[in-house]
Amino acid sequence: METDPGFPARDHDHPACIAQGLDRAQAACRSRGARLTDQRRRVLEILLSSHVAMGAYDILDRLSRDGRRTAPMTVYRALEFLIDVGLVHRLASLNAFAVCHGPADGHSGQFLICRRCRAVLELADAGVDTAIGAAVGPTGFAPVERIVEVLGDCPDCRSDANG
Repeated sequence: METDPGFPARDHDHPACIAQGLDRAQAACRSRGARLTDQRRRVLEILLSSHVAMGAYDILDRLSRDGRRTAPMTVYRALEFLIDVGLVHRLASLNAFAVCHGPADGHSGQFLICRRCRAVLELADAGVDTAIGAAVGPTGFAPVERIVEVLGDCPDCRSDANG
């Protein structure tokens, strides 16, 4: 899986970032025979619009600012689809959602989550998966998902705090 080497700089080319994310999503849906409807695309676009984890009601609020009257269940269905297709991850520690940056790859989730600004960086470290497998193996436990969420402070929030 290809991910950014770190948290995006505040001044990165965000419109290009969103466009690339939507292109990846369209290709991922096409390869799976799934349909990225306008509603699903807009929910994904909202998640792509920043690099932070967002709750379903945050997304609903953004949709209403667009002038769209949307029921919460519609947002949850769109998120469920995006998760099933591998475009979005649910972050249990925040009860929030973040874009998957490697939708074509079957992979476990490893996330660095800023506790201050909620920025999320997805990692793909095979060593982490190997370590979990080695630790779990002797227990007889059969993991279904391997999701690791690490809370801390992103570089921007650390520099803001240090003045």
